[in-house]
Amino acid sequence: MGKFKRIATVFSDVAVIRPTVFEDDRGFFLETYNREELAGVGILEEFVQDNISHSKKGVVRGLHYQAKKAQCKLVRVLQGKIFDVVVDIRKGSKTYGQHIGIELSSDDPCMLYIPIGFAHGFMALADNTDVMYKVTDYYAPEYDAGIRWNDPDLGISWPLEYYEIRDAIVSPKDAVLPMLKDIQSPFSYQEK
Repeated sequence: MGKFKRIATVFSDVAVIRPTVFEDDRGFFLETYNREELAGVGILEEFVQDNISHSKKGVVRGLHYQAKKAQCKLVRVLQGKIFDVVVDIRKGSKTYGQHIGIELSSDDPCMLYIPIGFAHGFMALADNTDVMYKVTDYYAPEYDAGIRWNDPDLGISWPLEYYEIRDAIVSPKDAVLPMLKDIQSPFSYQEK
């Protein structure tokens, strides 16, 4: 049995990755990254950069992508809890403009694998939330792009029990991102 299990989502390319956890009365141990083992569940990309963001409750980051030097991401929560959102922006995809939202937390060591062609963002559902994500290309600010987190056409059901929409904490940059209908996606759907 491998150290990672791939769990399908409604998008065939996006997956939840569950690591094997070894627990005893001292605590636990798990591998968060193992290139060979992840290849065994279909994650073949080479990750070149690790990022960590620290957020207080109510912070929304995203929905981001890089138009060039595009990045696959492997996202996990080190501390706290998030509502993680992925939007399909691959032209020609049957699911273009659709999204999934998954809760990730430090209580459950699952990771979310996001391939190229998807915009990504999250909302912190707890104070002192630390999110770590591996990416397959370096951050390139000149290609930084995104979609407005509260675009009504996306219909994302952000977990409102945590706050009111008007109280969301969004960066000035993210607050003025374009709506989905106003972007020219650089990604095209490729049948596998």
